[in-house]
Amino acid sequence: MALPSPSAPRRRLPYGRLIPAVAAVLAAGVAPAVAHGDPGLSPHGALAPISSFGDSAKGDKGEFFDSRTASASQRTLQLKSAALAAAPRPGLRALKAELGVQGTVDLDPLTGTPRTVSKLDGFLAGPSKGNPAQIAINYVREHADAFGLKNADIEGLVLRQEYIDVVGSHHLSFVQKVNGVTVFNNGLKAHVAKDGSLISIDGSPVAGLPTGFAAPKVNATAARGTALKDVGGDAKAPVTKDSTATQVVFQTAAGPRLAWQVSVRPAKGEHYLHVLDAETGQVLYRKSLVDHEADPKQATGNTWNYFPGALRGGDSEENTLSGLPKDAKNLSGQNAHVYLDLNNNNIADADEEVGPNTDGTFKYDFKNFIKTDGAPCSSHYQCSWNPATAGSWRTNANQNAVQLYYFLGKFHDHLEAAPIGFTREAGNFDARDGDPVQGEAMDGANSDNGMPGGNANNANMDTPADGSSPRMQMYLFYNDGNFPWLSANSGDSADIVYHEYTHGLSNRLVVDANGMSTLGNVQAGSMGEAWSDWYAMDLLVKEGSQPDRKLAADLRLGDFVGHGLDGIRSQPIDCKVGTTDPACPGGAKSGPGGYTYGDFGKISAGGPEVHADGEIWVETLWDLRCEVGSEVAESLVTRAMELSPSNPSYLDERNAILLADTVVFGGKYHGVIWKTFAARGMGYFAGSINGDDTAPTEDFSLPPAPGTPQGTVSGTVTDNVTGAPVAGVSISFGGHTGTIGGNLNAVTAADGTYTISGVTYGTYTKFSAVGGGYDTVAGPRTVNAPTATANFALAREWASVGGGAAISGFNGPDFGAGCNQVALIDQSLGSGWVSNTEFTGPTSIKSRYAIIKLPVAVNVTSLIINPTSACGVGGSATVGDYQLESSTDGATWKVAATGHFGVPQRGKNVTIPLNAGTSAGVKFFRYTMLSNQLADVGGACPGPFGGCSYVSTSELSVYGSAS
Repeated sequence: MALPSPSAPRRRLPYGRLIPAVAAVLAAGVAPAVAHGDPGLSPHGALAPISSFGDSAKGDKGEFFDSRTASASQRTLQLKSAALAAAPRPGLRALKAELGVQGTVDLDPLTGTPRTVSKLDGFLAGPSKGNPAQIAINYVREHADAFGLKNADIEGLVLRQEYIDVVGSHHLSFVQKVNGVTVFNNGLKAHVAKDGSLISIDGSPVAGLPTGFAAPKVNATAARGTALKDVGGDAKAPVTKDSTATQVVFQTAAGPRLAWQVSVRPAKGEHYLHVLDAETGQVLYRKSLVDHEADPKQATGNTWNYFPGALRGGDSEENTLSGLPKDAKNLSGQNAHVYLDLNNNNIADADEEVGPNTDGTFKYDFKNFIKTDGAPCSSHYQCSWNPATAGSWRTNANQNAVQLYYFLGKFHDHLEAAPIGFTREAGNFDARDGDPVQGEAMDGANSDNGMPGGNANNANMDTPADGSSPRMQMYLFYNDGNFPWLSANSGDSADIVYHEYTHGLSNRLVVDANGMSTLGNVQAGSMGEAWSDWYAMDLLVKEGSQPDRKLAADLRLGDFVGHGLDGIRSQPIDCKVGTTDPACPGGAKSGPGGYTYGDFGKISAGGPEVHADGEIWVETLWDLRCEVGSEVAESLVTRAMELSPSNPSYLDERNAILLADTVVFGGKYHGVIWKTFAARGMGYFAGSINGDDTAPTEDFSLPPAPGTPQGTVSGTVTDNVTGAPVAGVSISFGGHTGTIGGNLNAVTAADGTYTISGVTYGTYTKFSAVGGGYDTVAGPRTVNAPTATANFALAREWASVGGGAAISGFNGPDFGAGCNQVALIDQSLGSGWVSNTEFTGPTSIKSRYAIIKLPVAVNVTSLIINPTSACGVGGSATVGDYQLESSTDGATWKVAATGHFGVPQRGKNVTIPLNAGTSAGVKFFRYTMLSNQLADVGGACPGPFGGCSYVSTSELSVYGSAS
């Protein structure tokens, strides 16, 4: 986006990650030389529509919102979990006994039905000659009580899709309907091997659906308008062909609701999927969709296989352009349509189409700008334009479009072939199905008087559902003051193009029963980035373009645009655990060497971030590739995506890879898979509450032997101030889904007690207590006896929406769930309050305040603020000067504290000393952001700094006793 001037009105909040999550972007690591500058690395979340390497980054969280898992729903879900735990269905006990120690039965508290059922060391059912769909339905019918479904529920499952992958496995998606209206996100997916063995079942189907709903009070037009407004668009904007509205049934924590599923594009480079309540218009769900027979005689053009000047694959030569007819008049073929979107309008204007040269081919020569640019341009890292000369990018414009088309066709063919098998049936991109990739070369290069404006130093991929074309936007690179990027074009570098393309692969394979991508949470979004890195480097190494020396860490994503420096990632993807190679310095808080699961949230200086944390997953997958070879790894990783549950955690996906091995190789590689993941901290006792857990715990153990004894753990949860029992708290052994009732978990009763049985002996790394309005407590727990007692004393967090606090007033804009004022008190460091900046001086801004109403008057003993910027708006947007006021009645205010947060406080919880006489009987706090950290980093506007547009705080917490 173009950055505003100091006097400019507010800009649209850059929703968007993780990524997540269909959106795909590149984000940069920060070189040590600028580590205390303004890196713009965003906190965790789903993926962004456009995320910049600089601080102007569009973000990684704000675009994803799911009311079913939001703070307001947690209490209801805990009560549902309590009911399930208190009286587990008899069928669940029988199913667990049938599956054994490596069986998984993970219940979804929203529906009470299984999120996933599998057996990591075998199949759910043996070979069969029956119809695959009937095999799956028969299994569900035979275990109906375990699934929590009645006969009518099972009869109502409608087969939406069945496709056969390259190893012969059938992947079936059954949807549910009410009077012809499809249930959103829920349903049932089943996977059947070639010989008829049932591999696994997932999907969380809804039991007991109603027979109908009242007519909607909100119409389609109003729903589209609300969706546009929710993401900063114009609610009155005319409806376009990309803006659709369809009725769906949405299962909320309180039950099913009739709703509108809406697709809108509020601005250039943005695309969102919403679900809105058809009675109230409330936003129930929001997700960004942006991840920042041809003629056998095909056209040819001058292209290379890696990047211009690369030691291998860097020479330009005449190559076939896959899927493009020889007589093509532009770069529009079976697999892609590439054009120069120079004016940044997402349309192939007539003068932006690239036609053949005078000889009828697409041969355009590349000019190296080394003579005008100088270092770091070289014969090895060749520059394609001169940022000091407006419009100089025109010299290589046609060449770059041809190069981008070549990469898209080549990678399409690579992914389509076995053993990967991303075929038309699996949802690949093909003009015959109406969804070739729309490739925008040099996107926005001419959007600001011959310069790229805000479209620089990045690339992104927007991936809608199968049948609609994805959009890939490739930007120019140059030194922006944050990092000394090469003056080059991302479309000239195979690894960047392949990275973006792979977001299309992952977002079309990790889907729900309706075919919608589920890469929404922080761990799923991080894997999305990692898969993109892995598939790109896998091909480049396989074809010999990128050497992989066994005794050196040298597989660097973005080697071209970073001219040999780690700009896109913090280190090469082949860094081994424990290595002392200086090329593997580690992250901000992780320590040097290869990453392990316990480094999650510690790689980026700003905390959890999908691109940074994805480095853990990609290094693990590269280890696996080294152990089993490229083709086996390609098969395992791809088949695992197809077998993945919705919104997977790293541990879910580890399990999916084990299932894939059972299906494809008969379990041949189980030992090496467990060994590889255990070495990276994802061993059997590793812990993660779910895929949204930003602080998972690592373990390096292999699975316990069959027959290992089991014990029972019980205890009481109390308030750490009053000593009173606390009901409704979820107690769990994180990461362990193979037990009666779902996770190894329980929910405390009215007297604060709980019991968990069937706990296999061992040391669990994440034994946790999670309750609305209380801070989570988690730690290791060893179980080595038939019975054990474990009590928890939890701290009440009075300024939490889950505990009854509310925002009673604010000024400035409301940027929507996950980024508005409520996110300041949602007990999540993955979200936060973002407001706009209206400058009154070079760095001073109009104040932005939020009033927090506590549920009761509190004698405050401690107040903590985490100032870190949220929603990917960049580090310089972190709050600087602040003021905190307290009130007993909401009318009379006392200044409780003032101060300044600097760069060293980013990513930290800071205890705020309160002035005398301001902490007793407090019912309200007014928190005011007076400036951001733009001045702290030496920034100025306009410029590549998030602080030019935004000011932000992650979290505010209050502790004490009721007055």
